[in-house]
Amino acid sequence: MKIIVSGGVKILFENELGVADFHLPNKSCILYVSECDIIAGNGYKRKLVRYRNASSSFQQLVLVENTRLSEQYFSAVQKFVVFDLGLTLLPVSGQTEASQLITQMVHGESRENPFRRRSASGLLDPLVLALVQQVPGVGRVKALALLQHFPSIQQLCNAAPAELEPIVGQAAAQQIHSFFHKATAAGT
Repeated sequence: MKIIVSGGVKILFENELGVADFHLPNKSCILYVSECDIIAGNGYKRKLVRYRNASSSFQQLVLVENTRLSEQYFSAVQKFVVFDLGLTLLPVSGQTEASQLITQMVHGESRENPFRRRSASGLLDPLVLALVQQVPGVGRVKALALLQHFPSIQQLCNAAPAELEPIVGQAAAQQIHSFFHKATAAGT
């Protein structure tokens, strides 16, 4: 095994990693298909099939060089990777762009991606939804509306009646506020 530290990214070179070229700490693995692989013929297809068939709990990503020399083959490669194998493909212009992309993937884990669609799935988890529905005066519709406006249960608990009223109405807003503040007062 060989370890190289470059730009704050630790790179491991090991013979026993399997068919993937890169294993990232975010449970992703990457296979790199170079311009040479594409131009040399269909040998890269066997490598892609082995990569797809590798029993892995990692999210699989394929980086493919799309250059002036390989662009005539790119649509066929793209069709094979995406449609035939069902893998995710990202085109890159070369090794420099690929290394920058991988570095961003490693270092960008803690930052929120402003372009990714925000999913309410964490808030609309069935257990969270069921919990909010336990509040007196709150049914499924009101619980969904509340969870769309308050990104956490803590923020919902700390919401003033004036913040709740436009979402659920005056009576329900008072019930919700009283419920959370009675529970807090009883604990002290």
